[in-house]
Amino acid sequence: MAEITASMVKELRSRTGLGMMECKKALQESSGDIRRAEDLLRIRSGAKASKVAGRIAAEGTLGVHLSVDRKVGALVEVNCETDFVAKDQNFSAFAQEVAELAAAGTITDVEALGQARLASGETVETTRRALVMKLGENISVRRSAVHRAKGRLAHYLHGTRIGVIVDLEGGDEPLGKDLAMHIAASKPLSVSRDQVAPELIAREREIAKARALESGKAANLVEKIVEGSVQKYLAEVTLLGQPFVRDDKVTVEKLLAAKHAKVHAFTLFIVGEGIEKRTTDLLPK
Repeated sequence: MAEITASMVKELRSRTGLGMMECKKALQESSGDIRRAEDLLRIRSGAKASKVAGRIAAEGTLGVHLSVDRKVGALVEVNCETDFVAKDQNFSAFAQEVAELAAAGTITDVEALGQARLASGETVETTRRALVMKLGENISVRRSAVHRAKGRLAHYLHGTRIGVIVDLEGGDEPLGKDLAMHIAASKPLSVSRDQVAPELIAREREIAKARALESGKAANLVEKIVEGSVQKYLAEVTLLGQPFVRDDKVTVEKLLAAKHAKVHAFTLFIVGEGIEKRTTDLLPK
């Protein structure tokens, strides 16, 4: 059996919101496979799906830049080791410069972005290395997203750790900002149901079926229960299906229809998403 560490238990707790001992037991039963342990806990307890914001994160900041006509925009994530450096003005300025460069050249490939030249004439990579020397930490440009809008772009930054760009056709500027804020708060996976990855739907279907069978539901009811659970999941993880954060009596889909507007695409970045920090194992064995 794989060794169950404190960091594994901590990650599973952040994904499910359940107690330490429950998580440790599930990890033991799943031989240390966090994904299998999460599924096991959700089958047993009905725990909600993992939230993007609950994942173990690294430090860093986001840079965002939109063109004057709001037709082109970029969102980039730049990482460092500590929150102290993340707040450094030189570090923040570097992230913003990289975002402006990414937008100007519509560059999404990180390696290509590293070879592109900033206004100073130096490449992003050369500037990054100089910043590492100056600040004494490992610094990396992790990812870049660029939008060429079908409508007009809006953006929202929640501090420096959550950033959104949304491509909105129709509506007005306040609606664009409201939608970007909604995405930052509710963290949808996609705009609509047809964009949700098939493997995610299949996983939800398997969990719902196992949960229904374990609860002793009649066989002729299981499929209806499963379908209802899948539909609920799709409403929760899609922008159009979610209740609007500023008026939860209407869905975003109904809000857009009332405003004669349409969301073509969005990007949501959360600093450190999916990056595991180094931790000290304090869990008794």
